[in-house]
Amino acid sequence: MKLPATLRALQYRNFQLFFSGQMISLIGTWMQNVAQAWLVYRMTGSSVLLGAIGFASQIPSFLFSPVAGIVADRYSRHRVVIATQTSSMLLAFVLAAVVLSGAVQIWHIFVLAILLGVVNAFDIPARQSFMVEMVGRGDLMNAIALNSSMFNASRVVGPAIAGILVASIGEGWCFFANAVSYIAVIVGLFLMKLPPYEKVKHEASPLAHVIEGFGWVIHNTPVHAILMLLGVVSLTAMPYSVLMPIFADRILHGGARALGTLMGATGVGALAAALVLASRKTLKGLGSWVAISAASFGVSLIAFAFSRWYWLSIAILVPVGFALMIEMGSSNTLIQSMVPDRLRGRVMAVYSMMFMGMGPIGSLLAGAAADRMGAPGTVAVGGVVCIAAAGTFAVFLPRFREHARRLILEQRLAPARE
Repeated sequence: MKLPATLRALQYRNFQLFFSGQMISLIGTWMQNVAQAWLVYRMTGSSVLLGAIGFASQIPSFLFSPVAGIVADRYSRHRVVIATQTSSMLLAFVLAAVVLSGAVQIWHIFVLAILLGVVNAFDIPARQSFMVEMVGRGDLMNAIALNSSMFNASRVVGPAIAGILVASIGEGWCFFANAVSYIAVIVGLFLMKLPPYEKVKHEASPLAHVIEGFGWVIHNTPVHAILMLLGVVSLTAMPYSVLMPIFADRILHGGARALGTLMGATGVGALAAALVLASRKTLKGLGSWVAISAASFGVSLIAFAFSRWYWLSIAILVPVGFALMIEMGSSNTLIQSMVPDRLRGRVMAVYSMMFMGMGPIGSLLAGAAADRMGAPGTVAVGGVVCIAAAGTFAVFLPRFREHARRLILEQRLAPARE
């Protein structure tokens, strides 16, 4: 049976296994994210510590991504992903045990968040680069979009379940459920049928390989322009999510259930955006989508910052999630379409540095700023900066559009790594 164009990447058995396993695992991941944020807020009531925990969990992506990029390009990406997913499962079991035993202290959460951040630093470039090995270049854009839709479908379900569980039986069971959910993706990875991995002998040193990856990004204007915009958005606007417990409790007076609903509303918008991206068959116009979506994200955040009505805030978070997903998904697709496969791991590591690595610095700054000027003011300022960055990107977009077309054509004519 021929699949609809929106689902065409699911014709590949390996991607089917990845998709189904990740769907279950990511629901658990979002449950843990919401439960962990609420646990920190419940234990401390501090916006500074909310920002600090966000910093601790994501800063390893910034510090370790260059090394992770080399690992993704020098070793079997399939085996690297198995190792990172297994490590994440074990860390979730430890967090569940600490919380359910009643022994949890704030430093436990920080240590485990840092360790999970290190694992994610290696997981993201390897997993993103592995996508092309599951589906090939022809359906890569669709696979990225479907992966995003899966991520955001779980973002709707996970927080909603977490909100109910946290309010009724506590955070520890969310962490335990997340640990168990990793079994699905690990089993799927082991069931994949892939050609034997052939290790390529590298003459250059690891440092030379890192420099080569950064050099390629710097010398290709379309790629570093997209990454710069993504970095600014991650630094100034995305940290709104770490302040969500404050909005849920102090501003909208809804508690843990409200937190789950607010996070779920963002996921609804993001899921809709991912399905829109999945229905696209060409890259034409994606550069404009990046600029427009980044500006729309900023506008929506400003509107959310000023809302004091629970249901209005939920409604506003739908376009927040939609715009952010379009910006991230379009950026990811364009970069993966322009990068040579031999550099894919290293370039996606730079992507991880901008997307995940700037976020923790922003979280720390947002937590400190919210302590002084309040969460709404902090989110509104982030939205304004986001709009300014999007405007700058849009002004320069016509100047590097032809360069982007040339890079995309080069990769279409090149053989993919098997």
